[in-house]
Amino acid sequence: RDLSPASANVRLSHLRSVLRECRRLGLMSAEDHANAIDVGPVRGSRVPRGRSLTAGEIDALVRNCGKDQGPAGVRDAAIIALCYTCGLRRAEVVAIDLEDFDPETGALKVHGKGNRERLVYLANGGLDAVRDWVVERGSASGPLLYRIRKGGRIEAERLTEQAIYDLLRRRAKRAGVKDFSPHDCRRTLAGDLLDRGVDISTVSR
Repeated sequence: RDLSPASANVRLSHLRSVLRECRRLGLMSAEDHANAIDVGPVRGSRVPRGRSLTAGEIDALVRNCGKDQGPAGVRDAAIIALCYTCGLRRAEVVAIDLEDFDPETGALKVHGKGNRERLVYLANGGLDAVRDWVVERGSASGPLLYRIRKGGRIEAERLTEQAIYDLLRRRAKRAGVKDFSPHDCRRTLAGDLLDRGVDISTVSR
């Protein structure tokens, strides 16, 4: 009762998976399994969390990155470009390797949910931001985005999803932008595309 409908249904899905495996392993009979999973989904919905960013807020974030003297500003501008102009999830951003990016065409191979791959394209300022980071980063194979230690020392280590969340929160604070999550960048892109008349099936893809 304390969970939202979506969270409750995720828990039920996990429980059904465990019970199914118990049946396969012979730990319960088919009849007991059928009785145990005979629970319907929880009905209802909630207003989605999060918000859309304004064009002014995105501009303020990018300008704040430009004020940095070290490589962190260049990297963070590239992250904002990936989150907003490509609508990527945190997990997708950190999974990108240098080999997935074509600096000539702006093509970016994204490894998404369910082991699915798709191509997205960076353009204009977003493409420039990622190209600038690649120059700063160097041409060694491996993760596209590296950690940056104190003093601006670049370390060839893949960022975590939590690191993306934390650094965007820091950028927001420095730029005077209201708190937002990385997923809000994805939400903002979807809204902006719909506002420009892009059909909803294309936005979904």
